Amino acid sequence: MKTDVAIIGAGPAGLLLGHLLRAEGIACVVLERQTGDYVLSRIRAGVLERVTVGLMERLGLDARMKAEGLPHGGFNLADGERLIRIDVAGLTGDSVMVYGQTELTRDLMDAAEPRGLEVIYEAGDVALHAIDSDSPYVTYSKDGVAARIDARIVVGCDGFHGPSRRAIPASVGQVFERVYPFGWLGILADVPPCNHELIYANHERGFALASMRSPTRSRYYIDVPLTEKVEDWSDDRIWDELAVRLGPEAAAQITRGPSIEKSIAPLRSFVFEPMRHGSLLLCGDSAHIVPPTGAKGLNLAASDVHYAVEALVAFFRHGDADAVAGYSAKALARVWKSERFSWSLTKLMHRFPEDGPFERRMQVAELDYIASSEAAQRVIAENYVGLPV
Repeated sequence: MKTDVAIIGAGPAGLLLGHLLRAEGIACVVLERQTGDYVLSRIRAGVLERVTVGLMERLGLDARMKAEGLPHGGFNLADGERLIRIDVAGLTGDSVMVYGQTELTRDLMDAAEPRGLEVIYEAGDVALHAIDSDSPYVTYSKDGVAARIDARIVVGCDGFHGPSRRAIPASVGQVFERVYPFGWLGILADVPPCNHELIYANHERGFALASMRSPTRSRYYIDVPLTEKVEDWSDDRIWDELAVRLGPEAAAQITRGPSIEKSIAPLRSFVFEPMRHGSLLLCGDSAHIVPPTGAKGLNLAASDVHYAVEALVAFFRHGDADAVAGYSAKALARVWKSERFSWSLTKLMHRFPEDGPFERRMQVAELDYIASSEAAQRVIAENYVGLPV
């Protein structure tokens, strides 16, 4: 099989890229090692920046998102009994959209066949070859039969553990990483949210987040040591802990219910440079990971896709090789700004084991400053709603 672009990974980044390239008349094929049902079973975040919403609008795949999504003009930081509201809409003139990543992925998957986007699921043993050349190719197996895709460009949208990043020689790449000493224990339940906007809470017992997927489905998190096991946390124990950490105002509005899903996700900050080597581009988690504080993961992947489409359209339509060569620097400039915001918000709202009374006083002082300073709130709001692409 021959194509212009071979895309590895059929998560939201790979599907979004595939649809955008098809819309521009650029031939592409998407390879995914899992089944479509497995891809949809992965529970992820759902706060969408303008860049992500804009790409779905550009594709004309925004109808369900607009009908079922929840536009949010602000969010809250909590410290003990105080709620500090960040008026995102008032400070930036823009808002975010709460719409589950699973639902966005479903919209992209459902549109693939009608729009002629070829997605090959259950592609095993995926390997990248000759990425240093102008004739890269990808090998894989399907139903026990070996297959090959010849392309001009390969784009890795295959996540942190996929083969794309590993295809770049170790002598070329550089890793920047911070692994955090805690994870987020999440509970998903069909209950109304305790607040119409997200609440990020810093409590002496630890961090908590109150969020939602819809007016009737809530997603809550608490941070726990990495040694904790999810089976040791009953639903009642999680609800009790949330009520303490979120504070009395939020606790009074919590509706308890049985969990649909519970899991513990480790946290890390990770960046791999460069995001392009030869004929290979990296997008999303294959190149960078952010802690979920600030909801940047999917949105960073979407901004990567935005830059990749720009570069590939310039390359295939106008023969502009410089556009592809410049992709990494352009994408990384936004990646590092988002890494900074996610790291700073994580540091502000979590209690780190190595922190002492001084660090705690710094958190209190920072939250006091944010509460009293419109300028500080504006900086947070601009980063939360998403920096320009």
